[in-house]
Amino acid sequence: MNYEKIARQIFLITGPADNIKTINHCMTRLRLVLLKTPPDIEQRLKAIEGVLGVNQNEDELQIILGPGRVDNVTDEFSKLAADAGSASGEKPAAAAERKPQIGDGKELHAQIRAKNATPVKLFFKRIASIFVPLIPAFIACGLISGLLNVVAKADPSATAAAWFQLLAVAGNVIFWGMNLFIGFNAAKEFGGTPILGGILGGLITHPGLAGITLNSTQLVPGRGGVISVLLIAALGALVEKRLRRLIPEMFCLFLVPLFTFLITGTIAILFLQPFGGFLSDLIGQTVTTAINAGGAITGFVLGGLWLPLVMLGLHQAFTPIHVDLLARYGVTILLPILAMAGAGQVGASFAVYFKTNNKHLKQTVASALPVGIMGIGEPLIYGVTFPLGRPFIGACIGGAFGGAVQAAFGIGSATLGISGLPLAAGTDHIALYLLGLVTAYAAGFAATWLLGFDDPAEE
Repeated sequence: MNYEKIARQIFLITGPADNIKTINHCMTRLRLVLLKTPPDIEQRLKAIEGVLGVNQNEDELQIILGPGRVDNVTDEFSKLAADAGSASGEKPAAAAERKPQIGDGKELHAQIRAKNATPVKLFFKRIASIFVPLIPAFIACGLISGLLNVVAKADPSATAAAWFQLLAVAGNVIFWGMNLFIGFNAAKEFGGTPILGGILGGLITHPGLAGITLNSTQLVPGRGGVISVLLIAALGALVEKRLRRLIPEMFCLFLVPLFTFLITGTIAILFLQPFGGFLSDLIGQTVTTAINAGGAITGFVLGGLWLPLVMLGLHQAFTPIHVDLLARYGVTILLPILAMAGAGQVGASFAVYFKTNNKHLKQTVASALPVGIMGIGEPLIYGVTFPLGRPFIGACIGGAFGGAVQAAFGIGSATLGISGLPLAAGTDHIALYLLGLVTAYAAGFAATWLLGFDDPAEE
């Protein structure tokens, strides 16, 4: 059966791409939410060979295709919608021709995102999107762990209390289910069935593995952590797609999940988990050795380069590294260093505020500074420092000095997803983190004040 032909016929009726709000599917139905629904859509869809029926459930259009077929048609339909959507969008070159104005952060951000839409950077973004849904859990658990560290240092006897032990469990709970969540999200991102990715992540994490020896090798539950789960979920999605094309539709519902799990699970235990363990060990040792051995110098370089990496779209590659460090050590020593780049932005923007005579620029800085202090740096980057030029360099210098302080003291963060002042509560030494934060503020301010900038004329 020609799945691409069925998908194209459905798309011609339900499209164009901007008319399709969501694309989902269940075991038998392609489920679409459309902005506009033609009055004769059901009759036209039913006339397509391969469509078994159509059902309109409130705002959701359900196209009945049957088990097996629905997966393949949904894949082809999603590709058509994505290709049509990108083809109708504004070309990056056209957007880049417009020069952004001071305070025009959204326009500049859109231009930079368009320039960064390369295959490698889009891949990094895709990997990072697997972890984005987990960030609220890391914030909640990380802040609990960070605050418990403060309590334990202030009153060591509190660690014996039942309330402290219960909160300690709560602060660690994300790591108990993390591989299942990552497997679920990764399978979804790679085009597989999410729950199959979840149970594959659960397979390599199951404590029962500790009692099994293969080829004189003791299996280790959770070995390889995040890296292993990503590899296994990607393979599982690939195997599942191939099986859906090989197995007759009437058997897909039963045989595809079974064979996907058995084939991928076997490869995972024998090859991918050991390989993922090797990569995870290599990444963890490289990062910790570089920071411990290089100390302030390493922190200076990382803190100073982070803003350019963000502008280039390469910062997405660090997300799985943060998560892997958290899983291995309970903290990530990278995040406090990299967070100093945002603090450098704050210091640079304060210098701009006091130095400029442009009322619009002052207003822009004043409105963006509070959120910048709270760790949201985009308004300052795209609306103030980057358009002005030299203040962006001053912000990088501030980030470098702040990063040097964080690395020198080896400050770790038990959370992800937050930065700036709020991150202090999630670190293992609040006072020293704040010292680095103030250093970044001061260095960013001083560097920008000395470098100066071309003050824009009042419009």
